[in-house]
Amino acid sequence: MNTLMAPPVPEAPAPPPPLAAPEEQRFVLPCVTWEDYIKIGDIFTDRPGLRITYDRGTLEFMSTSPRHERYKYWLGRFFDVLAEELQTPYVPGGAMTFQREDLDRGFEPDDCYWVQNESAVRDKLTWDPAIDPPPDLMIESEVSRSAVARMPIFAAFRIPEIWCFDGEELRIYLLQQDGTYQLSQRSLAFPTIAVKELAKFVPPTGNQDILKAIAAVRAWIRSIVAKSS
Repeated sequence: MNTLMAPPVPEAPAPPPPLAAPEEQRFVLPCVTWEDYIKIGDIFTDRPGLRITYDRGTLEFMSTSPRHERYKYWLGRFFDVLAEELQTPYVPGGAMTFQREDLDRGFEPDDCYWVQNESAVRDKLTWDPAIDPPPDLMIESEVSRSAVARMPIFAAFRIPEIWCFDGEELRIYLLQQDGTYQLSQRSLAFPTIAVKELAKFVPPTGNQDILKAIAAVRAWIRSIVAKSS
C-alpha cells in the first residue's frame, strides 16, 4: 500500500524588523458615502489631534504630530503679528470643518482666516456654504504628505490663498482662474510683505524661545514698514 506523505511545512520566515513609527499616522477608507462621512464626523466631533479629509468617496484620518502642531502654532502666531502690525482686520476659523455636499468633499485646515471678507463673517459663528464666502487664507503644515491630495479640494472650495510650510520653506499659492494654484512671491492678505521670509523665524533657533521669535518677527515687519513710509 502506498502511503501519502504530507509535504514538509516550510519554516516560517523570521519577522521583519519593526519599522520606525511615522510622526503622523494615516488611515484611508475607500467607497465611503457622503452620509457615512457625515455620521463618522459626528462621532469624532471632539477629537484633538485628529484631522479628517473626504474627497468623493475616499476618507482619510490623520493624527497630527507634536512637530505638526508646533509649526501650526508658530505660523498662526506670526500671522497674528503680521495682521496686528499692518492693522489688517481678520476673523480666525482655526481648524473648523468645511463640508459641501454638492462637491462631495470636506476637510479641516490647520488654520484658516477671513481677511478680505472679514466683514462678511465678523458676526457669524457658523459657516453656510450657500451664502458665506470661503476663508481667504489657509495655513497647511506639511510635516508629511497626505494620502489624499488636498490642494484640489481647496481649489474646489475656491480658497484664494494657501500657505504651505514643510519645516524649511514657506510657499504661498494663489488660486488661478482655471482652478489651479500657482506659487507667488507675495500674499494677497499682506501684499507689502515678503511673507515667505517668515520661514527664517520658524522654528525659533538656538536659545531663542517663542516670545523672542515673535519679537523678532515684529521688529522685522516694523523695519519694512519704516522703509516704505
